[in-house]
Amino acid sequence: MMDSPPPAQDVIPHRPVRTLGLAACIALVMGNMIGSGVFLLPAALAPFGWDAVAAWVFTIAGSLILAFVIARLTVAMPDANAAQMSARAYGPLAGFAIGWIYWLSIIITNVTIAVAATANLSSLLPALNRPGMGALCSIGFIWLTTAINLRGAHAAGTAQLVTTIIKVIPILVVLVLLALTIGRGTAEIVPFPAQGFTGSGITAAAALTLWALLGFESASVAADKVKDPARTVPRATMIGTAVTGLLYLFVCSGIALTLPGAESQTGSPFGAYVTHYWSAGPASLIATFVVISCLGALNGWTLLQGEVPLAMARAGELPAWLAGTDARGTPVRGLILSSILASLLLVANSLQGLVALFTAMALLATSATLWLYVGCALAALRLRIALPAAAIGLAYACWTLWGAGLIPSGASFLLMAGGLPFYWWARRTSATP
Repeated sequence: MMDSPPPAQDVIPHRPVRTLGLAACIALVMGNMIGSGVFLLPAALAPFGWDAVAAWVFTIAGSLILAFVIARLTVAMPDANAAQMSARAYGPLAGFAIGWIYWLSIIITNVTIAVAATANLSSLLPALNRPGMGALCSIGFIWLTTAINLRGAHAAGTAQLVTTIIKVIPILVVLVLLALTIGRGTAEIVPFPAQGFTGSGITAAAALTLWALLGFESASVAADKVKDPARTVPRATMIGTAVTGLLYLFVCSGIALTLPGAESQTGSPFGAYVTHYWSAGPASLIATFVVISCLGALNGWTLLQGEVPLAMARAGELPAWLAGTDARGTPVRGLILSSILASLLLVANSLQGLVALFTAMALLATSATLWLYVGCALAALRLRIALPAAAIGLAYACWTLWGAGLIPSGASFLLMAGGLPFYWWARRTSATP
């Protein structure tokens, strides 16, 4: 039976402080998507060869379809963010389950990105390779971006716009090198295999490529801070997803298919590519750009880690003390609590190496985020919005959830179920006279 919504008096009224325009929203979408993934994936995808190219096509197409569904839902429900749309279709319990696992996925994503930033910085500061030092540096990055977001959404949006501009520099450098080397015939492209594409290779590669495209829903999740969300959010979502997807397709595939196999198996495939086709001097700057890229993505995800619990608390799904904001509309308590949880997660895993920690957190974050996409697609089907796209998007999300593996997908489901006691506690508290 569908759970009934809380009484009207339990929903905390608020007046949104809308400071994000179209440019800031596009920067939020692209900034959250262009993070650690693009700079590390060429090495992971190189063994898949041309199957990785097909995986990018599937992932970009699936992401655009899901982005279109979320954009249409935003037009129909401009006052609801992506995590709240399931509640409109299936009741508050479903909305809580999706919102809860998405909040946890953001926290895990922030840990993953902070670790990636530290790992790349360790090439310049080798002392960070020591597990304890690496964890401390990652915690420092988390609280740095938290401090930026505590200054308000406008400050976070400005920082996101600046870092997004900076982080595309190494991508553009590689694009130019690809065009020059392929055009002059100095780059040898891996030949297309005689057996063609393989289903198993595409599925395995698609699970990796999706990590790099997580975040296309960012503008919808922050809809409460967006000017004219019914118009701005869909445009920012589709533009940001399409541009980022094309950049990834050409850059990651180009590096994976033209860099010799032995050189591609490195923690800095961008640097290896620039070294091979240009020189080691410019390549030394790649680590700096990657750190800036990671911090830009971390800044955008930190904005969202405060917005999700804020919306859930105002809907009566989390304790009411998380519903408060300061004069700038900043969810101070949600931001600080989320960063504390991320710091504790880093402390608990501080003995692991940076690479092992990054891999484990990336898979878990991807699986956890997929539940949001499943929930949005199901909501669109229930509300009869963008029906063909919603059905295709649901199939794609379920396929990718299966491809991510039983352990991370099962763990994300258990994390989602583990939030139910907090939901019942919040409901009982709000019902108390």
